[in-house]
Amino acid sequence: MSTSPEWGPELRRLRHQAGYTLTELALTVNYSKGYLSKMERGKGRPSPELIHRLDALLRTGGALRKLAETSLPRPNTSSEGPNGGPEANLRHWELDRRDILESVAAPLIDKVLKRPGNATAATGTPLLDALATQLDQSRRLGQCSDPAVLLPVLESQTRDVVGLVSRADARHRIPLLLLASRFAEFAGWMAQEAGNTRTALSWTADAVLLAEAGGDQHLASYAFVRRALITFYDNDASATIGLAARAQSNGRVPPRIRGLAAQREAQGHALAGDELACMRALERARRSLASAAEEAGPGPVIGTTNLPDPAAMVTGWCLYDLGSPREAAQVLDREFSGIPSGALRTRTRYGIRRALAHAASGEIEHSCAIAQELLDVGVAAPSATVRTDIRRLAAELGRFRTHRAVRDLQPALAWALRPARI
Repeated sequence: MSTSPEWGPELRRLRHQAGYTLTELALTVNYSKGYLSKMERGKGRPSPELIHRLDALLRTGGALRKLAETSLPRPNTSSEGPNGGPEANLRHWELDRRDILESVAAPLIDKVLKRPGNATAATGTPLLDALATQLDQSRRLGQCSDPAVLLPVLESQTRDVVGLVSRADARHRIPLLLLASRFAEFAGWMAQEAGNTRTALSWTADAVLLAEAGGDQHLASYAFVRRALITFYDNDASATIGLAARAQSNGRVPPRIRGLAAQREAQGHALAGDELACMRALERARRSLASAAEEAGPGPVIGTTNLPDPAAMVTGWCLYDLGSPREAAQVLDREFSGIPSGALRTRTRYGIRRALAHAASGEIEHSCAIAQELLDVGVAAPSATVRTDIRRLAAELGRFRTHRAVRDLQPALAWALRPARI
């Protein structure tokens, strides 16, 4: 990160204005007095985390963030998989959109979708129930296995379900297409977890196509939420906010998708340091997700099902990005206890963020204890997105490398962030 020459003097001015001595400021933000002194004299480059905390503490309205010319580390968005292998190793199967549109979607739209009463739920027969169970089992596997290993299985499953469409009788084709769209959507998530952005976007596009062929026009809105997740992990606040807003622009979008989109918008506002807009978006998310829970019907649920209160958990996430790690740690501690023990990937994702919040609050031993348990899980269920926060945790704890708990954790951190295997 590079900063404007005015950044250090402005920090000094804001500190004096708030009535902090350098020693008091150092104790409050959990950075050394010498380090902050260097920052004020323009002798170093402040980390994004420090800037966030200073903006929050000094109530600058994001002034320091705006003054800094942010150049955040970006996750690997090349064609490599989670272990650095070439894209070919992921064996991605892309649906032939032209064939689907011409041989499946168009005939269905003309002959089936226009008939009343045909848009039945994807349940009710042994075949449809078995496929829905298979999707649920795949999602469970996604919580505890390597996404690069699971992805070819999802490819095959999606191909099989699409193949059944043309052979099924008319009343079963729409439910089959909708199930196929959910398989493809989940494949997109696993591709992103495997570290392959291009493949993730391709699978999401396939899912939208299949959903539209089955009469579901709303998955296209959710695709914006998925794309916003990619820009979020790329530290692009404006793109995240914009994509999340597009997902909410259609007034007929179901409340679950609207709630998930509002959560992503809140995360974008948190990245940008806009606390008011973030909290407003979180409140919209709470209302929409509560409404969705009341209206829940049959069929696969879009998005995670492992968070008892998604909006509350995301609030903790946002508080950290807004520069309030102590408040973030309190929320994440409370919400983390409700995550099912078998949801290893979800527990790792939010647990590492929890460890990060505690580390930023100066609770080094507690942070290391949380991380030690989670990093062991991460070996079995690697995640390209979680690695982003593991890197941040390693950088945060690296300031306390002489601390015994940090030294003890270093082997696990090094293993979790080991160089990619070719």
